[in-house]
Amino acid sequence: MQVTATMNPNQTAANATDQPSASMVGVARRQRLQDMVFHRLTQFFSLLVLVALVGIIVSLFINAWPTFAKFGAHFLWYVEWDIINEEFGAAIAIAGTVMSAGLALVLAVPLAFGIAVFLTETCPVWLRRPLGTAIELLAAVPSIIYGMFGLFVFAPLYADFLQVPLQSVLGGLPLVGWLFGGATNGLGILAAGFILAFMILPFIAAVMRDVFEITPPILRESAYGLGCTTWEVVRQVVLPYTQKGVIGGIMLGLGRALGETMAVTFVIGNANRMPTSLFSPGTSIASTLANEFGEAEGLHFNTLFALGFLLFCITFVVLALAKWMTVRVEKAKGT
Repeated sequence: MQVTATMNPNQTAANATDQPSASMVGVARRQRLQDMVFHRLTQFFSLLVLVALVGIIVSLFINAWPTFAKFGAHFLWYVEWDIINEEFGAAIAIAGTVMSAGLALVLAVPLAFGIAVFLTETCPVWLRRPLGTAIELLAAVPSIIYGMFGLFVFAPLYADFLQVPLQSVLGGLPLVGWLFGGATNGLGILAAGFILAFMILPFIAAVMRDVFEITPPILRESAYGLGCTTWEVVRQVVLPYTQKGVIGGIMLGLGRALGETMAVTFVIGNANRMPTSLFSPGTSIASTLANEFGEAEGLHFNTLFALGFLLFCITFVVLALAKWMTVRVEKAKGT
């Protein structure tokens, strides 16, 4: 007797749908596990950076505490730097740091703006890429190379062709003559500002060029269609659209200038006295650390850590100011 097995069509369809459903559940579980692992891994990396930052701040403050405990807030504006008698003040180093970085920003920002406008608005297409690459390569030059260039190449030319003429022409004027006093030996605050300007120029120019390029072409074309000149397009269309990026690039260059060490050490003069003119030798926080850390001990050692902590605080203030400025720009746009 032959038995024929029959299967309900509905049961067959259910079994067919159960199979892919189970596989989809497995895929979903695996994807959830991968997302969780990826989330925890990226969270760990972010927290690791935060922990390292907190560790740096804490270690600087702990080593700097003996100096802060002895001098207090007076340490910030005290100008004495006497290693023998352990009398220290940060005013000279802070002034040199702020002055050299400020001069570098004044010199570099107009040049970087002109370079970025040329590369994005008027530069021929065949020249745009090689010229942009050459400017970016300047950022890869080690700082000590800039320092050697500044001391052996720039300083003699700067002394003969800029310091001497400026002192002879402007040194006798009643209001601004004091800015150009001092020895014309190619070293000093202004020389450090020039070298720092060379160093931060490629950073600011590259950022400005990149943000100028993201301006929608339709905005440029509309402005040109209305009869605007290239300068009017840049001033009224490109700059308002990219204000946030431009401010960020400038602050990036300022942060680099504030913390630069070797290049400034070569050309600033390394004199522990308050600058009285643009040609006066001076010192910065970074150059003081580079020159004296190897032989420091006792309170002198703690004072150098205090200078490092102050440099960190100055950089933090600069970044906070940049963030505040970008927020104001966004609010002004109504976004």
